Amino acid sequence: MKTFRFFSLLLLLLVSTQISFATEPVEALARKAVSGNTAAIEELRALGPAGLEALRTQYADEINAHIANPTAAPDDQWQRITAALDAVAQQKNSYIAGLYWYTDLDAAKKASQALGKPILSLRLLGKLTDEFSCANSRFFRTVLYSNDEVSSVLRDRFVLHWRSERPVPTVTIDFGDGRKLERTLTGNSIHYILDSQARPLDALPGLYGPRAFLHGLTNAENLFQSLKGKNQQERTLALLRYYREQHEKIATAWVIDTKKIGGKVPAGFKIVPGENGQDALVVSQLAITKAVTETSILRGMNVLAEELGKVTDEAAWKQIAELHSDDAILDSRAMTLIKYQNPSMSEDDFKSLVKKFQGLVALDTVRNEYLMHTKLYLWFRTDPGRGDLEKLNQKVYDSLFMTPQSDPWLGLFPADLYTALDNGGVVKK
Repeated sequence: MKTFRFFSLLLLLLVSTQISFATEPVEALARKAVSGNTAAIEELRALGPAGLEALRTQYADEINAHIANPTAAPDDQWQRITAALDAVAQQKNSYIAGLYWYTDLDAAKKASQALGKPILSLRLLGKLTDEFSCANSRFFRTVLYSNDEVSSVLRDRFVLHWRSERPVPTVTIDFGDGRKLERTLTGNSIHYILDSQARPLDALPGLYGPRAFLHGLTNAENLFQSLKGKNQQERTLALLRYYREQHEKIATAWVIDTKKIGGKVPAGFKIVPGENGQDALVVSQLAITKAVTETSILRGMNVLAEELGKVTDEAAWKQIAELHSDDAILDSRAMTLIKYQNPSMSEDDFKSLVKKFQGLVALDTVRNEYLMHTKLYLWFRTDPGRGDLEKLNQKVYDSLFMTPQSDPWLGLFPADLYTALDNGGVVKK
């Protein structure tokens, strides 16, 4: 694996058009970068993942020491090291994850084409380099990118890219006694899995637990590899087949979970034993109301999702989340980052925080998979704009996340809400 990673980085180093060959050894660039030299940071950044790896190698002892002792008080040198790492990686708290993110999609495409790897493209509110990016992206940094297995898969098998959709809204609560509380208010993020031409293959909307996220990545990567060498017609058929199969698997799992918690399954849908011991979902004509065709089956599957959504209330979602609690377990490196961010927290409080947070991650995972991913697969099958990343992303933010670009207030300032404040409390600078 180390040999494979070395040659991957070497190949990327040779082919990336971002490269401006370093005028001095990377070790010297790494030292200059930590000293705050902007030009050195830019040169390491231009070297791609190899530049980040050189910086991490140069300061491996310091990185490992802070991973081993996350509550240690950061000194000035550590502050400089993490600032350089984050600038080269383009990710906040990158010292644990060690992931290099492109912010230029064209550069990511060229790297993907050279390495034969799919692109994982993150869309978020705010920037991945900012502490106050949207909540989902902050959780990604902890739950996913810091996870040892997830970060290895991302580093070795994907080309990473992110782009900000818009600034994230923040709020400051001043308690009047010197204390202030800062929070972000809203925002959602999505990981797109793209081919080497940046055409969408799959997407994981919102926060997923590590195990569920890895499952989604594996499915999409297998799809990417299976499409190599296919002509356009073969590719289209393979994609449509994949989206239908994945939609059916999710719908089947949702029905099974609903039955496990004693919920009611909509009429016209039942689970039967399938091939290889895998249960299968059967959609009857009662659910479709028309002759059984590809289109009517899709309509029926959509009806199922809508009906299951109606009967899955908050209590039911919590019960379903408990069935999948293992998908949301944080590994030791993720917990290291939480301790690093909360150095004065007691051990009991830390355990309570982690337990509650894992429950919320499990809840987000099942909701995002059952409510959002099913809609995405239907769009992938039926929407003419499904192959255009920007058109698909606009639809996601407009109709899935309900935060359209046409609403500059992100739903936080409804015109028909009376506040008894001048100008509705709006302050324009």
